[in-house]
Amino acid sequence: MADRGASALSLPDDWPAHADSVLALNRMGTFDWDLGTGLMTMDARAHEVFDVLPEEYDDHPETLGLRVPPGEARRLDAMVSQALKDGSENYGAYFRVRCRDGTLRWTHTQGYIRRDETGRPRRIIGIVRDATPELAESEAHSRRLMGDDVRLDQSSVIQMATAALAHARTVQDVIDVIKDTHGLTHLGATSLVMGLVEAGRIRLIAEGPTGSFVPGTDVTGIDEPYPMSEVVRTLSPRFIESPEEFAAGYPILWPHITDLKITAAAYLPLIVQARPIGAMGLLYNDREGFSAEERNILVALGSSIAQSLQRAMFYEQEKDIAQGLQQAMLPRTIPSVRGADVAVRYRAATIGGSQGRDIGGDWYDLIPLPGGRVGAVIGDVQGHDTHAAAVMGQLRIVLRAYAAEGHTPATVMARASVFLHELDTDRFATCLYAEADLATGVVQVVRAGHIDPLVRQSDGTCRRVTVAGGLPLGLSAEFGSLEYPVSTIELDPGHTLLLCTDGLVEQPGADLDDGMRTLTSLIASGPEDVRRLADMLIDLAEERGGDDDVALLLLHRRGMDAPQTGGRLQQHVASGDPEALREARRMVRTAVRAWGARDRADEIVLVADEMITNALMHTEGAAIVTLRSLAGGRRLRVEVEDSSSALPRRREAGDSGVSGRGLLLVDLLTDDWGVEARGGGKCVWCEFEVAQAT
Repeated sequence: MADRGASALSLPDDWPAHADSVLALNRMGTFDWDLGTGLMTMDARAHEVFDVLPEEYDDHPETLGLRVPPGEARRLDAMVSQALKDGSENYGAYFRVRCRDGTLRWTHTQGYIRRDETGRPRRIIGIVRDATPELAESEAHSRRLMGDDVRLDQSSVIQMATAALAHARTVQDVIDVIKDTHGLTHLGATSLVMGLVEAGRIRLIAEGPTGSFVPGTDVTGIDEPYPMSEVVRTLSPRFIESPEEFAAGYPILWPHITDLKITAAAYLPLIVQARPIGAMGLLYNDREGFSAEERNILVALGSSIAQSLQRAMFYEQEKDIAQGLQQAMLPRTIPSVRGADVAVRYRAATIGGSQGRDIGGDWYDLIPLPGGRVGAVIGDVQGHDTHAAAVMGQLRIVLRAYAAEGHTPATVMARASVFLHELDTDRFATCLYAEADLATGVVQVVRAGHIDPLVRQSDGTCRRVTVAGGLPLGLSAEFGSLEYPVSTIELDPGHTLLLCTDGLVEQPGADLDDGMRTLTSLIASGPEDVRRLADMLIDLAEERGGDDDVALLLLHRRGMDAPQTGGRLQQHVASGDPEALREARRMVRTAVRAWGARDRADEIVLVADEMITNALMHTEGAAIVTLRSLAGGRRLRVEVEDSSSALPRRREAGDSGVSGRGLLLVDLLTDDWGVEARGGGKCVWCEFEVAQAT
């Protein structure tokens, strides 16, 4: 019951600070919803409309879930979201609120959407009011015009139930529809009981009024003397038309429910394809007997409910299988990392605002690497289905394998992209791979269409780290662009690296940059412990809901308790790529500082640059630059590998020559150097004695 066609509210900019007295006279409450913070303030009258005490409401709209039934909440969320997206200035709707005493009453709301100069929604202001008298008067008028038998008109009741059940996706949704809509009211029933057939027994899933549960009936046999067992056994409805008939037919059950004042009951088998899947009972306390027309209505209603239940059961089974598949694809355990604290979290997407969960392609991984290094991965496969989860699992495994083989981060990403392109799928994936040397704090990052990482420093401040990136996995191979630049960052002791998927960042009505700024603020004000911080962030995603899943990985570098040996960094430098050459130089400078070789920094950088330049100038292919920290940090080794088997040779540059002095510099500035054969190519290496790292 929406009335979005209503005229826009004429409200001042500072409303509801100066609410018109007309609102108070008409018993209307006001609200002001800040879409940036998500907080919605309400006045005292609005609290009364929702039947909540001021101390019970914390300005978060989710708190009203205590009063708004799930089906109504989903309908309202969908309507408001649509109004925000399609540029509407206002919306209006009728919905129900469940009061403290359990009764339902109709409520009406109308909101006016305030947008900024770019058209982005920033604020919603509006009113809420109790609409029960209005709708009751309208319904009474309709009954006077059409007669009392309209309430039990077969076609209208079945159509209403079928329309409401069409949106039910889970078994609980079906129960909520029957309980929370006008279903029971139109049927004149007081309460509902329902059970599902499982392994030759009936499991109770809806027990009637609060406090009416009969001990021992949560699971009953089909052959036991209960009305639901009887209708499942006989596949025929059972209409009980008086208390005396109930007591005589079911003497074991009747003494436990006499306080319910039941005067009649209708028990219906729920049958699909000639097979009973359950049973339901409608209990009455203000009537006796059922006419032939009423019996037909109830039998038809039972058939509609059975179809919806079957659909919901299939959906839940498929969802369980999908979630089981996804959980199997994610790492079962995360290895402990010496010198670091790690926290990972995953949250499945919310289906249509309900508590059901959808499957997605988000994943995380932590890969132990030689030399005390570790690879951290975050990624997101396109789509939210079983296929996305299957692709995610395959991609996670091959990416882990490429990393464990010792390939450079750029090569790992490029090979993963080729794999996904050659896979029989039309899906692509975004991904970020960070290879961290926890002994030195040097982190090499490659990004394939993914959002940037964040780093929280030891003083609590948080910043977004802008990382050069390539195309998403699968697309880069398709378009022939497999270049993934490597960025180098330093993770000092006490710093935390945060990788996440866009489900944690993106919010309706806000762009990605706004979401990143909001996230950095939350992280800066969050707890220091990474596990508690991860819990806080995933709880935030849970409260916000949304149709995207969330993966999260936090890597906190502890103090210098890690061994200072075995540090290793590697960079791929493509021929004719000046940016890769600059990044390699930056990696060398970063490593020199981190590994305590500052006294020889200029020499090391100069020699490494000369070796890289020689490899690019005198061979036809790319170069692979590797830095190693040896002998407990007392020795630093630089290796430049290329695909040419021709050995370097010394040349006399002459007085006016501009080249030919490369090997002379290497020989003069290093403590040792040499050349090694490497398969189809060679490796030129040199070593420097440096002060022991502290």
